[in-house]
Amino acid sequence: MEKTAEESRGGGPEANTAVVPVPKLEEDSYDWWTRHELVLRTKDAVRPDIVLIGDSLTHFWGGPPEPESRHGSGDAWTALFGGRRVLNLGFGWDRTQNVLWRLDQGQLDGLSPEWIVLNIGTNNTSETVNARANTADEIRDGARAIIERARAKAPSARLVLMAVFPREEAPDHPRRALIREINARYAELAGELGAVFVDIGPELLDADGTLPKEIAFDGCHLTERGYERWAAALRRTFGFEEA
Repeated sequence: MEKTAEESRGGGPEANTAVVPVPKLEEDSYDWWTRHELVLRTKDAVRPDIVLIGDSLTHFWGGPPEPESRHGSGDAWTALFGGRRVLNLGFGWDRTQNVLWRLDQGQLDGLSPEWIVLNIGTNNTSETVNARANTADEIRDGARAIIERARAKAPSARLVLMAVFPREEAPDHPRRALIREINARYAELAGELGAVFVDIGPELLDADGTLPKEIAFDGCHLTERGYERWAAALRRTFGFEEA
């Protein structure tokens, strides 16, 4: 029987797959390998002051490397990052284990950013034929491994750990409960490792806990209005003045 990607790289069914580095696992609307090579070719020229690390929520916000398409108009990106050197290491469908592989393959090597923003973990809550879903503890350990890698490669950077954004429209959806568990552990992890924990979940939800389509058009990915709220939180975190 053909092994799964995790098993072929040392992760058996009892292993925490969230901490076993692996390359591309899922098919998406872009070429994962081409984007990885583009990052390696362009990162030194960007000389970023800010590096964003994440999944599709980061990937399709803006660049460089510029995404093939954007979620939203890009105005929130421009208002926050315009004129600043920013590198986007968001890759659609990535889990913590994919980020670990990318960092091990040099995506941060030689860079000295002032800030690193990590927004990862939501895809670890999904079960597919290519990777199992992870528990909150496993996802926390995946984030820990990423932070440790990032600190080793860019020791002077200040690190922001984003809470996993709300998913699914209904507040009583089981995934919401798992995300709350993850975020409780992320808050503790940030305190332990000296990272800045930023949770914009309450700012994305209606008063009754519903995740509106005006914020996340498919119950996961942000609209421009959603990105505006993320940008506002990062502006406060970075100490940037209003444009």
